[in-house]
Amino acid sequence: MATMKAAVVTEFKKPLQIQDVEIPKPKAHEVLVKMITSGVCHTDLHAAHGDWPVKPPLPIIPGHEGVGEVVEMGDEVTNLKLGDVVGVPWLHTACGHCEFCRTARETICHDQENSGYSVNGSFAEYAIMDAAYTITVPKELDPIYAAPLFCAGVTTYKALKVSGVKPGQWVSIVGIGGLGHVAIQYAKAMGMRVVAVTAPNDKLSSDLAHEMGADLVYSGPGEKMGEWIQNEIGGAHGAVITAVAKQPFNEALKSLKRGGRLVPVALPQGSMELPIFDTVLNATEVVGSIVGTRQDLYETLDIAAKAGIKPNVTVKKLDEINEIFDDMLAGQIKGRVVLQF
Repeated sequence: MATMKAAVVTEFKKPLQIQDVEIPKPKAHEVLVKMITSGVCHTDLHAAHGDWPVKPPLPIIPGHEGVGEVVEMGDEVTNLKLGDVVGVPWLHTACGHCEFCRTARETICHDQENSGYSVNGSFAEYAIMDAAYTITVPKELDPIYAAPLFCAGVTTYKALKVSGVKPGQWVSIVGIGGLGHVAIQYAKAMGMRVVAVTAPNDKLSSDLAHEMGADLVYSGPGEKMGEWIQNEIGGAHGAVITAVAKQPFNEALKSLKRGGRLVPVALPQGSMELPIFDTVLNATEVVGSIVGTRQDLYETLDIAAKAGIKPNVTVKKLDEINEIFDDMLAGQIKGRVVLQF
């Protein structure tokens, strides 16, 4: 039996186990990907802790920002070839025939499978992908920098599309971490003006926001953010929320211009306040945005290749995953950690 090294969740809220597990065999419609690198997302931490109502089955191998080489293919695969460099994204597969899949909304398909959550993901030397949902990486992109684009990139690019903010208008990116710092780059590439919002007095995130090209950065008291944006720029046309906390959602709502749109992306526990009178009077819109479709991912990678979008990455090894999660919980990661195999 051929084996591979993998980081495995065997029990929620316990350290991942570095194990030797069997290398999976692709089915007729699947490919086997030899991993080159994998980004580490906050969702991987949620998976390892069992934080969400629908929990992953255990044991599970997390990871959904993988980039690797196709080394084996099932008999029915025609859209890929051996040696292709491809991604292992969150959307592993979907049913393909429900109303959501038929209308290019496959990320809300009830029968979707998700890499590193409902099926094993990219925290391993090899991973399986459904060929129909496998996207190749443009040759211009280094796998180390391409990996985070398969979640952080496509999630924020899609959210910016959903925001409806036009070139020259203001968008606020609330939360400048693994997703937010990439969102700034995509917003600038799309012609938007950006106000970045960090946690209070968070110099690490504030510096990163400036480095990524934000026009304005707010790192003051959380309860003053909405008022500050209104006073500074007259309100934002849209707000994309990547901060894993409740208060920024409420403040971002206050920061919008009339007719503005709030796009929640992060998934903190609890609920946000939505004042009925102000929402109606100001014609405010609140639209959730979940990851992105295959087409969104194609666009994400194409823009990155043409605009030179480059996540801020720290390269580590698979057996450092538990220390990486500790740093994530402590807010000590600047941008994204990428595992190199």
